[in-house]
Amino acid sequence: MALKSTVFKFQLQIADMDRHYYADHALTLARHPSETDQRLVARVLAFARQADERLAMTSALCEPDEPDLCLASLDGRIEHWIDVGQPEARRIIKAAGRADRVTVHPYAGSSSLLWWQGAQRELTRLRKLEVIAFPEAEVKALAATVARTTAWQVMVQDGVLMVSGDHGCVSVEPDTWRAIA
Repeated sequence: MALKSTVFKFQLQIADMDRHYYADHALTLARHPSETDQRLVARVLAFARQADERLAMTSALCEPDEPDLCLASLDGRIEHWIDVGQPEARRIIKAAGRADRVTVHPYAGSSSLLWWQGAQRELTRLRKLEVIAFPEAEVKALAATVARTTAWQVMVQDGVLMVSGDHGCVSVEPDTWRAIA
């Protein structure tokens, strides 16, 4: 018998001072049995960092041709393709062909850095790619606090995400490994 996904509900209050975006979001995420709590948290952080009323979580673990998060235009064009983790260079190149902008959010510390060093050469020609890593220690700290129903207040200022909730406050300072050209 196949294992079923676990459903998590996140209530996010986002105040993005950098982009002047202020909104509440109710996210329902299915954590696939193969997905870790850290990856789940990295998906939520990616959503908070890129928040938009049209930004949607997808079923990328089950559908390999979909991004983890997708911002689509009203006519169905993919404006922003967002992946979490360490996707293959081939997948990123394909995403750049389908989307106006591609962002990858690695979150696994030194293994992510090794991944980036290996993939970087193949991806140098992609002008619409940015790679912004979430620090592993903060992702793990937040993952340890996640419950099936979680409420976070996220303030973004100068690129830093301040995540507050029942756990207290965790400062997540993403590291830009590659900016959009």
